[in-house]
Amino acid sequence: MSETIILETPRLILTMWGKGDAELIRQLHSTIETTRYLSGAAPWTLEKAEDRLKTWFSEQARDGVTKYKMLRRDDGRFIGRAGFSRFQEEQGRGEFELGYSIRQEAWGNGYATEIASALAEWFFKRGIADRFIAFTHPENAASQRVLRKIGMQYRAPIMIEGVSGLTFQMSR
Repeated sequence: MSETIILETPRLILTMWGKGDAELIRQLHSTIETTRYLSGAAPWTLEKAEDRLKTWFSEQARDGVTKYKMLRRDDGRFIGRAGFSRFQEEQGRGEFELGYSIRQEAWGNGYATEIASALAEWFFKRGIADRFIAFTHPENAASQRVLRKIGMQYRAPIMIEGVSGLTFQMSR
């Protein structure tokens, strides 16, 4: 594997994206099942995936973190994305936000919990900030279980691009 490894867990590897990875991102978010809890709630076009990829390159350059490409460690297969982005609220206060998305065929294998837990430890070990947040759709019980399992606490409801959500936070 030629990519620079950002983080490894027993079963997963996070690496930075390559310039040609927009199609992988489009495939990740290609169904209503994989996008129903995201803002927009619709399958992503290649153009949207390319825009998101550009954003992640910019975030990495500006903040030193972003949402990374997630691969299975045993066979290098792409199974999703995970990492941190800076979330700007109207008050201008930026907080780091944990996020992850797993390919539908890989759901139910504990990958989200494994990567979210490893990312939380990595985040604090690197001294990025003293806390981070995460959002989940009110109906996304699986993601809420992941956040609680890694030790995040419910903070408050939130509206993001007209979609209601729940905010969780973790402090050092």
